[in-house]
Amino acid sequence: MLNNHQNLVLTIALAMCFKIAPFPHAIRNLNPDWILLVLIYWSLALPYQQGVFNAWAIGLLTDVLTGRSLGEHALIYALVIYVCIKLHKRLRQFPLLQQTAFILVCLLVAQIIVFWVESMRGPARFSTSFWLPVLTGTLFWPFVNPVINFIRSLGKSG
Repeated sequence: MLNNHQNLVLTIALAMCFKIAPFPHAIRNLNPDWILLVLIYWSLALPYQQGVFNAWAIGLLTDVLTGRSLGEHALIYALVIYVCIKLHKRLRQFPLLQQTAFILVCLLVAQIIVFWVESMRGPARFSTSFWLPVLTGTLFWPFVNPVINFIRSLGKSG
């Protein structure tokens, strides 16, 4: 039986596997930021256990895992999770459609920060496929939420 901390570690590890999975080139650009989706879930479900520092540390680990600029994901995750924790009481009361709209905004802000960081390194030339993970992450949220709820409920049963 897993407790919430173990469920968090398990779901983050699975999200990291999806983040670096060798998907075929045709669908590689559709791969959403699974780690951010999982972090958002846990910040809404357990805001006092999943804090900004945890999101920052997981972001640093993600930067190392993906070979991005050190601190890029850390900044993104910390900012998004801060907003989620501040608004968690409201967001948990929202119907799924409104939660999904909030997820769209979070993922869009995250991708804008990626664009900003990349454009600071040099001229940024991103195609429309650069923005596809925002769309797919938003579309996957209604499925991510119940799947993690199910994993969490497995830890409670027994």
